[in-house]
Amino acid sequence: AALAKLFVQTDPSVLPASLLLDVAAKTGVIAFQALLVVLFVIRTVPRALAHGFFSRFAALAGTFLGIGIPLLPPQELPAALHIVSLLLMIGGFALMIPAAIALGRSISLLPEARRLVTSGPYSLVRHPLYAGEAVAVAGIAMQYLAPWSYLILGLQYAFQLWRIVNEERVLRGAFPEYAVYAARTARLIPGVY
Repeated sequence: AALAKLFVQTDPSVLPASLLLDVAAKTGVIAFQALLVVLFVIRTVPRALAHGFFSRFAALAGTFLGIGIPLLPPQELPAALHIVSLLLMIGGFALMIPAAIALGRSISLLPEARRLVTSGPYSLVRHPLYAGEAVAVAGIAMQYLAPWSYLILGLQYAFQLWRIVNEERVLRGAFPEYAVYAARTARLIPGVY
């Protein structure tokens, strides 16, 4: 109770920007994870799914390799670099949360087709959830400022791209209209890729 009272009485203008951004980044992590729990509980049965070990392995590696970065020893960063890393994390979660909401009951970990989502963030790029994840994990990797963090980040990106290819193969097979959607919508970066 005393901590809550102190929190309410504290003038936010006296708090360092990095502390406020750190709280916002951690809040984004918690909000996204809570959303995922709900969506995975209510998701529908897939219409189609990828077969074979490697497509599943790529999906799991693309999802979970980034979790290894925080196991590295954190580095003391210059204030500006620390703020950039936090802004990347916040920006990534700001992309990921609406993308997950748009997917709704169609969310999946493995390459599966439940329904074709082309609205919301999916009207801009075919994989906004993965784009947001790439931004957030880059911000996390910056906080560890070590060759290992960037190696893990690069591997995670490589597996994520492989995952995208496998997922798009499943979606093309399940939804004939996917080819038209893919032709007019970039994969990860509007107008670029």
